[in-house]
Amino acid sequence: MRIVRVLLAMLIAFGGNSALLSAQEQAKSEARAAGTTLKVQVTIAENEGEKKIVSLPYIYFLRAADASPSSPWTKLRMGSRIPVYNGKEGGMQYLDVGTNIDSRALASDDGRFDVTLNLERSWVEGDVLVPMQKPPAQPPDSYAGQFREPVIRQFKTELTLTMRDGQTMQSTLATDPLSGKVLSITLTINAVKQDGPSR
Repeated sequence: MRIVRVLLAMLIAFGGNSALLSAQEQAKSEARAAGTTLKVQVTIAENEGEKKIVSLPYIYFLRAADASPSSPWTKLRMGSRIPVYNGKEGGMQYLDVGTNIDSRALASDDGRFDVTLNLERSWVEGDVLVPMQKPPAQPPDSYAGQFREPVIRQFKTELTLTMRDGQTMQSTLATDPLSGKVLSITLTINAVKQDGPSR
C-alpha cells in the first residue's frame, strides 16, 4: 500500500512539474513570438586614397524573427531616373539610379542576430561623348556631331552577418577597377527597447 502511495505522489509531482514546464515553455514561446525590433544603419562610403569622397547613411527598422523562416524583407529605395538616348529617333529611355536595400534578421538563442543584407547601388559618374553618324550618302568617317551620355557605375552585394546588439561591423570593401576608388559598407545594429505595459 505504501508503494502505491509513493508512486501516486511521484505521479502527482511529475504532473505538476510538467504543467509548470509547459507553462514556462508557453510563456517563453509567446515572448519569442513578439520578436525584437532592430534599428539598422547602413553606411556606404567611397574613398579615393585617404580622401573620403562620399558617405551615405541609411537608417531603417526591422523585426528580427525568433525562428526560421525569417521575418519578411524590409525594403528601402532611394534614387532618381536618368534620361539616356537609345539611338532611335525620339528614343529616350530612363534608367533608375540610386540605392536599393533589402534586409531581414533572425534572432539566435545567444542574444545575437543573423542580419541578411542585399544591397545594390548605381550612380552617375561623368559622361562620354557619343558620335552621331551622318546619313549613308556621306563618308563613313564623318559625323553630324556629338552628344554626351552619362556613365553609370554599379555595385552589388549579398551577405549575412552575425552581430550583437550595439555592434558596428564593416562588411564589404571593394575597389573600382577603372577609377581605383574604394567603396565600403558598414552596418550598425541596435535593439530597440520596448516599453512595458503601463500600470
